[in-house]
Amino acid sequence: MASIVKRKNRYSVVYSYTDENGVKRQKWETFATNAEAKKRKVQVEFEQETGTFITPSAKTVSDLLEEYMSIYGVNTWALSTYEARRSLIFNYITPLIGDIKLEDLTPRTMDKFYQSLLSVKAKVVNNRRPNNEYLTAHTVREIHKLLRNAFNQAVKWELMSRNPVLNATLPKEEHKERAIWTAETLFKALEVCDDDNLALALNLAFSCSLRMGELLGLTWDCIDISEDSIKNGCAYIFVNKELQRVNRNALEQLGEKGVVFKFPPALASTHTALVLKEPKTKTSIRKVFLPKTVAEMLVDRHEEIENYKALFGDEYLDFNLVFASSCGRPIEGQVINRALGKLIKDHDLPPVVFHSFRHSSITYKLKLNGGDMKSVQGDSGHAQVKMVADVYSHIIDEDRRLNAQRFEEQFYQGKSIPAVEEPEEPPAPEETQTEQELLQKLLANPEMAALLKSLAKTI
Repeated sequence: MASIVKRKNRYSVVYSYTDENGVKRQKWETFATNAEAKKRKVQVEFEQETGTFITPSAKTVSDLLEEYMSIYGVNTWALSTYEARRSLIFNYITPLIGDIKLEDLTPRTMDKFYQSLLSVKAKVVNNRRPNNEYLTAHTVREIHKLLRNAFNQAVKWELMSRNPVLNATLPKEEHKERAIWTAETLFKALEVCDDDNLALALNLAFSCSLRMGELLGLTWDCIDISEDSIKNGCAYIFVNKELQRVNRNALEQLGEKGVVFKFPPALASTHTALVLKEPKTKTSIRKVFLPKTVAEMLVDRHEEIENYKALFGDEYLDFNLVFASSCGRPIEGQVINRALGKLIKDHDLPPVVFHSFRHSSITYKLKLNGGDMKSVQGDSGHAQVKMVADVYSHIIDEDRRLNAQRFEEQFYQGKSIPAVEEPEEPPAPEETQTEQELLQKLLANPEMAALLKSLAKTI
């Protein structure tokens, strides 16, 4: 059993454990709030009862991160987060500072580590080639966030007296605005696109602000494209899962947490698995209404899939997917990306990535609705409106060109500054004769006059 002891303005979870030499010892883990302490107390007691409890006892950075993942990460992170952070730990942290003892870590040591990361070559992860030869400032900042949280946990577990990266000096990150297509470019591209899967994906990403995994994870039970719905403008899709290829080890460590469905492997792969999983945030679960034209595209797609089912019979693998191959298997993101790359190359189109169409979608929705960010947030599934405002509200160059043109016409061509008329103050309302006569009549009555005087004194 564990107990909570208040020490000044902090709370400690106290419990007993047996060390590697068989000696019974007492452990104190300190937290800033009572709520955090209660949560840890419940976790300790549950794991002690089930025989899964691991006593934090790390001596080096490598030991700490291993315990941090097994105690904190497994219980807190989503599948994709676990996989991404595990990759950072094993590729860039453990090989470089894993052997350093926790007691030897200083702010200076960590600052030097962060600077050295900029000269470390980026590694291939899950067969994906990195975009840059060396680690970027963004990746260094992600590593910092991971270590800051891990060292905070170490302080709570009383393995460290302080967090050495709280005031770290980080490399400056330059945010590049993502290139997007204008609507004109998009629809010109759709005219010459001969890949049905890519065309449908582009239309859904643009009209519904979908991420790649969300549209590839769409199933027919989450779509309403009935004749009445389309006629009344109520056709919609319901986004509640996404398609993702994940590391089997991460899947095992998290006990398939968040996984809705695991597809049978097409090949004898031992490293990855293709799954339908829950979105990372609750706000990503949403209903998005469809433009009539896009709804009719989905009607055509449904009819096409039904024809495949009739043609292949029992050989068709029916997973109820909107994006499926002719035999029913799911279509992965790399297939769509390859098709987009070919379309751009064959027709000399401006280079963009698939996620750019989500940006285009949100940009045009903000333009069309006069900047109503809440309604756009409902379509995009962002957890915060600030993300819509800061990251996705691109300004189309055409609008900026028109601003310059208006200034030219208004101020420079006429070579005179147009006068701005100040609004005239409205005349004070005149007291009508009827009101004056009524007041005189009231004052003529002694009782009414006395009442009005007493009311005036109280005001």
